[in-house]
Amino acid sequence: MGITSALVLFAVIWFMTWLVVLPIRVVTQGDRGEIVPGTQAGAPEIHHLRRKAWITTGVSLVLWVIIAGIILSGLITVADISRWLYGT
Repeated sequence: MGITSALVLFAVIWFMTWLVVLPIRVVTQGDRGEIVPGTQAGAPEIHHLRRKAWITTGVSLVLWVIIAGIILSGLITVADISRWLYGT
């Protein structure tokens, strides 16, 4: 795996993790009972984005190390995945 492949793999893992972490512990305007006129009640009031970005980075790093280790070790190859999917 080259440097570019490693960076792309990390970016994909980071954004997938971000989309999972993003809705956790969001406090909406409707939850607080303070709805600003012209906005929806589901609009986030407290979102903790900085903390979520750090959590996402940490989880992504751990997942990336595991996945990159599997790829670099040759434990699972593209041929193995092809066999699992197509039975050939």
